[in-house]
Amino acid sequence: MKAPSPGGGSPGRPALPAWLDVPRETLDRLDRYVALLRKWQRAHNLVAPGTLDRIWERHIFDSAQLVTLFPDALRWMDLGSGAGLPGLVIAILLTGRPGAHVQLVESDLAKSVFLRAAIRDTGAPAEVHSSRIESLLAQPQGPIDIVTARALAPLEKLVPMVEPLVAAGARAVFPKGRDLDAELAALDRAGWEIEFDSHPSRTAADARIIEIREARRRPR
Repeated sequence: MKAPSPGGGSPGRPALPAWLDVPRETLDRLDRYVALLRKWQRAHNLVAPGTLDRIWERHIFDSAQLVTLFPDALRWMDLGSGAGLPGLVIAILLTGRPGAHVQLVESDLAKSVFLRAAIRDTGAPAEVHSSRIESLLAQPQGPIDIVTARALAPLEKLVPMVEPLVAAGARAVFPKGRDLDAELAALDRAGWEIEFDSHPSRTAADARIIEIREARRRPR
C-alpha cells in the first residue's frame, strides 16, 4: 500500500512532496524516527531548535531527496551523522532493498546512542561507527557507492577527507547552500581539482547538491 497522496498528511506531518512516493511502511518508520528525535531533543541538542516546527521540510524531505537523486545507490557512508541526517533517513528509505547498508559515522557519544536507538526502532539497514572520521577513514573500507555529509564542513576540508573513497570508486555527494561557489573557489585555491555535477535542490531554491566523481590535488 502506498503512502497518502501529497494532498493528505497525518497529524504533525505535512503532505508529502509529489517526488517522494514511498510505501506506507516506510512512512511509518519515518514517523517513528521523527517522534524519537523530538523526544531525545528535550535532553540533547540533536538539531537546531528553530527547525523543529518544520522538521519534515527542513530535515526529512531534504535528506530523502538524495535517495531519489541516486536511486540505484545501496551502500552509503554518512560522515558526521549527528541526528541521522541524511544517513538514517536514507537507510529508512532503503529498508527492504537487498544489499542496502548505510554506515553512520558519529564521534559524539550521546548522538551515537540516539542513532542506535533509532536504528532499533525503525529496523533501518544501518550501523553506527562511534569514531572520529579521520580514524575510521584511515582504515580500509568496504565497497561504498556514495559518501555524504550534511552541514559538516566546507569542501576545502571535505574533499581531502573523502578523496581515498572517491579514488576507490565512491561518489561524494554533499548538500550545499548559497555558499557553494565560494567553497569551490576556496577548494581551487587549496590546490584541489574535482570532476563534479551540480544538482538543484528539491527543497530549497538557493541550495544545490554537488556530486564529486573525481578528486585530485594539483602537482606543486
